[in-house]
Amino acid sequence: MPVRLYLNAVGKTFTMHLQGGTQIPVVSNVEFSVSAGECVVLGGPSGAGKSSILKMIYGNYRCDTGQILVTIADDIVNIAGAEPRRVLVLRQNTIGYVSQFLRVIPRVSALEVVAEPLVVQGSSEAVALDEARTLLARLNVPERLWGLPPATFSGGEQQRVNIARGFIGRYPLLLLDEPTASLDAANRRVVVQLVEEKKTAGVAILGILHDQDVRDEIADRILDVTNYRADAA
Repeated sequence: MPVRLYLNAVGKTFTMHLQGGTQIPVVSNVEFSVSAGECVVLGGPSGAGKSSILKMIYGNYRCDTGQILVTIADDIVNIAGAEPRRVLVLRQNTIGYVSQFLRVIPRVSALEVVAEPLVVQGSSEAVALDEARTLLARLNVPERLWGLPPATFSGGEQQRVNIARGFIGRYPLLLLDEPTASLDAANRRVVVQLVEEKKTAGVAILGILHDQDVRDEIADRILDVTNYRADAA
């Protein structure tokens, strides 16, 4: 299967400008790839740099060294050097991201929140809303809540809306940051099914999952991020 994501010699150090320019090394010489249809999970203890790696791939953090290469059809884009506008386009069409927390949009219904990424990618509103209904139902979000803003939901309900929003898009690359952290066993099972469906469709998936049962079910490979500790380089 073709490689969708390749990190080459990626490094990150945070500079604390309000503390005299103190530098905190995070990761160094990160190198790995993720192929289409593969799920790779980043392992290691808290603070090892797993979330920083995901955020560099998504463009929230700039890496200090190295390349982050994403393959789009016949093109290869280096996110490490991409302009902000290019990164935004990648987020719309190429790189999906499911975090632990839903960014609540005031006065927008859960159904519309979930459907939006598919509309942005060019689907009709009717098709997007229909797929949103299907995902919300699969994730056991009560139908009575679909027309309400997610700000009024419980933490677990918000997380399920967040998962539906992340999985609805047609992204070749999907990043998962603890998507099952606040879910019960039944909904964790749904997430496992959604991941398997994406893998079958050829999506490359990179995730952080502290839930060992879920990790063991979906991971094709587990990468120990402690191998990339900057203070050990």
